[in-house]
Amino acid sequence: MSTESNGPAVDEAVRTLLLLMPRLVGRAKRLPIPPALQGMDLAPRHLALLAHLEYDGPTSVNDLAARLEVAPTTVSLMVSELSRLGVLQRTADPADRRRRIIAISPALAAPIGEWLSGSASAWESVMRGLTPAERATVITALHAYEAALERAGSRHRGA
Repeated sequence: MSTESNGPAVDEAVRTLLLLMPRLVGRAKRLPIPPALQGMDLAPRHLALLAHLEYDGPTSVNDLAARLEVAPTTVSLMVSELSRLGVLQRTADPADRRRRIIAISPALAAPIGEWLSGSASAWESVMRGLTPAERATVITALHAYEAALERAGSRHRGA
């Protein structure tokens, strides 16, 4: 293993992460789905939307789209799909009756919280063992990796 003064060399770090990332994703996908959610064909894109609603509370389609960094039409389609399944509910915003507020259906709030807690408790365990500066470094690195993937994808699509 090639190292630099305080850790692995760049090439060794890249190799380690390339081997680690598929295992991480695979393990996250194998987290057990609570019985109440089985058969609903929920996908990772749904998990991100549900996580925002679980941790940040009910909100509008436009706010969800901004948080997820996707178009409002994309969120609207997901909300419609999840509403048909009974996972989400839409209610009128008391401040503006034309606007709809999206929330997790009360009947499925506990199973969704249970499903999300597997990843959340794993991250909590990891983050508790790090200093605030190390936590910031992990978050910064993951955001930078996401942005670099987006740039690489844009170059390959010819954008």
